[in-house]
Amino acid sequence: MENKKRRGGFVFTKHQAEEQSPFEKLFEIFQELITHTSGDFDEAINWLEQLDEEYQLTTDDYTIDDFIEELKERGYIREEILPDGKGGLAITEKTERALRKRALEQIFGKLKRSGVGNHRTKFTGTGDEKAGEFRDYRFGDALDQISMTESIKNAQVNHGIGGFSLAENDLVVEETMYKSQMSTVLMIDISHSMILYGEDRITPAKKVAMALSEFITTRYPKDTLDILVFGDDAWPIKIKDLPYLNVGPYHTNTVAGLQLAMDLLRRKRNTNKQIFMITDGKPSCMRLPDGRFYKNSMGLDSNIVNKCYGMAAQARKLHIPIVTFMIAQDPYLMQFVDNFTAANQGKAFYTGLQGLGEMIFTDYEANRKKRIR
Repeated sequence: MENKKRRGGFVFTKHQAEEQSPFEKLFEIFQELITHTSGDFDEAINWLEQLDEEYQLTTDDYTIDDFIEELKERGYIREEILPDGKGGLAITEKTERALRKRALEQIFGKLKRSGVGNHRTKFTGTGDEKAGEFRDYRFGDALDQISMTESIKNAQVNHGIGGFSLAENDLVVEETMYKSQMSTVLMIDISHSMILYGEDRITPAKKVAMALSEFITTRYPKDTLDILVFGDDAWPIKIKDLPYLNVGPYHTNTVAGLQLAMDLLRRKRNTNKQIFMITDGKPSCMRLPDGRFYKNSMGLDSNIVNKCYGMAAQARKLHIPIVTFMIAQDPYLMQFVDNFTAANQGKAFYTGLQGLGEMIFTDYEANRKKRIR
């Protein structure tokens, strides 16, 4: 009987789409639309109906009305009283969580996989991850660090099996890896330029924020993430507010955003702190000592620019690196960001909208693996 040799290589088969229920198919599209409409349910459904007319997404057995009823039954939407006194439908916390999870899968799924939860630094010390290295016991070492297996083996070697005894000199401690914690502030530009020139820049930034918040809260619960937006002024927002984030008729007060970011980080006890800033325009606004806003959209105003450089230098003194993700490639704006980055000794990425999420996640992971000083 002849031995059959197993053939190596790849076997290609025809792609078969994953089986989805009518609800699941529509829900995928609905999540994308509700993100673009900043949580406006009625507008999202109007878009869904237009797509249905063009691409026949539904059937006579399962209509858009059936989809809305199932959204209610599953707890994704609820009825509420609108400011005008009329009734309406709005998304629930369950939908907000689903949007964050979906954003994480869309962005993080494109990254190269590595060890899950790998936040180690090159430093050994107090931690809960074994380093695989042993040393002699020293006075003051915690009892739970003692390796009983290695210690008993030493006792047997040093004193023999017959008269077993365990002395201090026999004790061995297993080193643990020091796990750093990171406090991050994510700044999002919501000035009017984020939707100018027919390009929606706020939606990708919003998706990145939702994905990053889900990533940190689920995988690195000891880390902290604060999110703030800046236009004419700056203010913090909660994670649950992200789906509803939208731009306004604002100038760009980068100074106020940096001031608030550093104020938030000063309250954190973590040694490692960083600021991620997503912006597409030049700084064009700042608050004067008397409380009035000084605005100038014509070119780069030296007063505003110098104030930004001062804030960058101040963050450097506080050991807070600023990573700028610039969604614009005008030469004079790139020069400003270069100077700003030099003042802080941080980093700058000139990125399009497509690679924004991957770049932020990669940089976050890289910073988590080193100790920022």
